[in-house]
Amino acid sequence: SRPNVTIDAASLCLKSGNATILRGGSEAIHSNQAIARCIQLGLAEAGLPAAAVQVVETTDRAAVGALISMPEYVDVIVPRGGKGLIERISRDARVPVIKHLDGICHVYIDVAADVDKAVRVADNAKTQRFAPCNTMETLLVHQGIADRVLPPLAAIYREKGVELRGCARTKALLGGDVLEASEEDWSTEYNAPILSIRILDSLDAAIEHINRYGSQHTDAIITENFTDARRFLTEVDSASVMVNASTRFADGFEYGLGAEIGISTDKLHARGPVGLEGLTSEKYVVFGDGHVRT
Repeated sequence: SRPNVTIDAASLCLKSGNATILRGGSEAIHSNQAIARCIQLGLAEAGLPAAAVQVVETTDRAAVGALISMPEYVDVIVPRGGKGLIERISRDARVPVIKHLDGICHVYIDVAADVDKAVRVADNAKTQRFAPCNTMETLLVHQGIADRVLPPLAAIYREKGVELRGCARTKALLGGDVLEASEEDWSTEYNAPILSIRILDSLDAAIEHINRYGSQHTDAIITENFTDARRFLTEVDSASVMVNASTRFADGFEYGLGAEIGISTDKLHARGPVGLEGLTSEKYVVFGDGHVRT
């Protein structure tokens, strides 16, 4: 739906030596057509083939079905859109797919966290923007620091209109306006001003929660304990793991990749924000002079 993806994807694919076929959503069809005309003019001025970047003119979903079923012409599909689109492409594609399905991101506030730092990061991770895939959806807090960090955080969230859903200990600490979190809440990407909160007894419990309910996208720990930080980085199985930083940094531009074509939670080839390197594969070139293997 976002027309900036059209120029980002075209530029990245061209720079990495790939031709690309782009198909935007109906919400941005006119913007995408205008951008496509600019791209074609730029290709012509640079002496490059016009077919290096193609924008599909139709918004008919049958075009997507055709694209994902032609491995003889298409090397990889990168879906950017809602969960329904990505689920469909993951299920039906005969072409390899670079994708992430959900962005269920966590911030865990460790018992050894700096309270001011924890409040600043957990606020930013949720409220800087509600819709992106790297926004925090569940806040995990060690019980040994919960009474110091959750009340000021809850005040900030309430002021910013964030609905809070919590475990029994969270409700007891923060008061009656906190809704009871259901099992479904722990595995929900809200993309909205809604936050799940859970108080836990240990780092072990936090890691177990993240690996059970998370989407392997982005998860952060707030701590001044180096050992706890190292354990979190090693044992949380996500594409991006962070120490004392907002999950909102999980982005190709923020990582210094320039634009990104998408974010991958897969474990083969590209993982995390995908830029030029993620669109480039390797081949081994060997020079010999009659060498034989014995």
